[in-house]
Amino acid sequence: MRLPLSPLVQLTTGQIHPSFPQTLLNYYLLTDAELESLASFYHQRTPCAYSQKYPCPVPWDSSSGIETKRRRLGRFIGLRGCESPIMDMEGEVGEMVGWRMGEGEEEIVERAARERQREAEEEEVRRKMRWYY
Repeated sequence: MRLPLSPLVQLTTGQIHPSFPQTLLNYYLLTDAELESLASFYHQRTPCAYSQKYPCPVPWDSSSGIETKRRRLGRFIGLRGCESPIMDMEGEVGEMVGWRMGEGEEEIVERAARERQREAEEEEVRRKMRWYY
């Protein structure tokens, strides 16, 4: 969740969107309005001459759910695992990238803290057994 994301610049101005997620956690916390704003800023919401000039253009549908939008933005910015839809909890094809239905910000932060703790424990074992590796 602490994985830093490299920002994407807009083709016409060379600027970075203010809501562009700096980390994977920030990516998961993007709101629907922010996703729409990012898609519009990077010429994906309304097709134009610049839409197909980005490295991985995506078809954008504003009527899609937030998970679909998040997955498409993830594909657009080059995240792995965003290529194909998976089934959501209602059995419909949805777009989810490790995001659990109904999971709020607190749960994501707790999961990130657990992951940091696990990584710290693994690093401690590696440090103690550096001769073995």
